[in-house]
Amino acid sequence: MNGRRLLLAVDAPSLLHRNHHARVESGLRDRGGRPAWALHGMLRQILDAIDQFAPDAVLFGLDDRRTSVREQAYPAYKAGRAEKDPALVDQLERAGALLDALGMLTVTPDGLEADDVNASAATWAERHGWSCVLITSDRDAFAHISEHTQVLRLINGGINASPLLNPARLRAMYGIAAEHYLEYAALRGDPSDNLPGVPGIGEKIAPVLLSEMGSMRAVWADIDHCAGATLVATLDSYCEEVGRPRIGASVLKKLATPAARERFEFNLAIMSGRTDLELGLTPDLPGSPGLLPLEPDRVSRVVGHLGVPETTRLALRVLTEPPASSQPPY
Repeated sequence: MNGRRLLLAVDAPSLLHRNHHARVESGLRDRGGRPAWALHGMLRQILDAIDQFAPDAVLFGLDDRRTSVREQAYPAYKAGRAEKDPALVDQLERAGALLDALGMLTVTPDGLEADDVNASAATWAERHGWSCVLITSDRDAFAHISEHTQVLRLINGGINASPLLNPARLRAMYGIAAEHYLEYAALRGDPSDNLPGVPGIGEKIAPVLLSEMGSMRAVWADIDHCAGATLVATLDSYCEEVGRPRIGASVLKKLATPAARERFEFNLAIMSGRTDLELGLTPDLPGSPGLLPLEPDRVSRVVGHLGVPETTRLALRVLTEPPASSQPPY
C-alpha cells in the first residue's frame, strides 16, 4: 500500500437493496421481531470486505429519504422504478441507527445521496494521502476511479465474487480512461435513473469519441470554432485505421444540435457527485466514529440483536481486533 492508510466507503442503500432481494425469502427478524434480512446481509458483506482489505476507517453513505435536490431539478429522476417493499423501507430507515450504534461513521447529506458521500470520500482520501475503496453496485462510482481509488462493484456472489476496478480494468471494460467515465455516462445516459442519453451516441460511439478527441470540451470547442472539421477528420482517420466505415459526418450531425449539448450538460450535472461534503472523519482522534477497531461490548450487543450468532462471532473478530496490514487494493 506504499504506506497509505485505507478508507472503505460504503454505499449502504445499494447494499441494502441487493440484500433485500437476495435474502427476503429467509424472513430473518431481529430479536425485536422486525425485518432484518437486508440489514444482516449488508453487515455480513461489510464484515467480509473489512476482513479482506483491513481498512483503517469505514464510512457509510446514506440517502436523504426526505428530499432530493436532483428530483427537484428533474421531477422524472428515477421515475418508473417499482415501489419499494415496506419491509425494505423499514430496514433502509433503521440502517443509520444500527451503524451508528456499532460505532461506525454514517453520513446522510441533506437532499443528496450515498453517491455523493462516495464522491466526497474519494476526494477526502486523495487530499489526505489515503487510498480508498468504494463499495457499491452503482456504476456512477466509476467516475471516481483513480490511481489510489478503486471500486468494488457488488454483483451476484458477494464480496469475493465482485470485481475490484482500477483504471486499467475500467479501460478494458469500457475502452475509456477513468477520467472520462463521467462524460461517457452523460453521453450514454442511465435508464435506471430515467436519464436518456445523447441521441445517436451510444455505448459504442462514446468511447471512440472520447478516446480520439480527449474530452467533450474539445468536441464542443471544435464544433463552435471549426464547424467540427477536426472532429470529422479525427473520427474518420480512426475508422480507416480499424477498417470500419467512416462515422465523422454522422456523429457531427448528431452532436451539432443544441438539444445534444443540452442533454449532455444536463446529464453531467445530475450525474456529478458532490465532492465537498463534510464527512466528519477525524483519523488522528482515537476512538472517533468510523475508526477501527471498535469496542467489543458494543459490537456484541448491537450485532447480537440481529440474532445470528455466527455473524456476531465474525463481527467480534473483524471489528474489535487490531487489523493486520491492509491488503493492497491494486
